[in-house]
Order: sequence, then C-alpha cells, then structure tokens
Amino acid sequence: MGMCLSCLGGAADDVVVTPDPEMRRRQLAEAAEKRQKETTYRGVKNPDAVERKKKKQEEIEKQEMNTSVSGGGGGGLKWQVG
Repeated sequence: MGMCLSCLGGAADDVVVTPDPEMRRRQLAEAAEKRQKETTYRGVKNPDAVERKKKKQEEIEKQEMNTSVSGGGGGGLKWQVG
C-alpha cells in the first residue's frame, strides 16, 4: 500500500497550469495576428516595401476623394430662383 501513495506524491508536479482567460485570449489573438501576417506576405520578398506602397496608395486615394468632394462643384442638387 505504501507504494501507491509514493506514486501519487509526484503527481502534483505533472499538472499543467492553464493561464487565466484574459491571458489566454491575448495569446490566441497574437497567434491569429501572426498567422494572418504570414499568409498575407507569403511569397513576398520585402513585406515592408509592400506595406509602404499600400499606405501610399491609400493616401493617394484619400486625397483624390477629398479633392473631388470639395473642389468638384459639379454634383448635387441645384436650386433655381425665378
């Protein structure tokens, strides 16, 4: 009987402690973000250059939207008095 109790004494060392839910959620979010980056840049030699080009393109599109809305003057409803 003493042999069984000696086996159970080391069982506490084998228990894996799970992190609290907030830490686990953060780990899962980081892992998902990492996987997304890997799949986004798969086959791309220089991902930083791609990111810069993408941001520059977005800025150009934003400027075009602003100029067409503010300087256009050709669209919208027009009122006639008379």
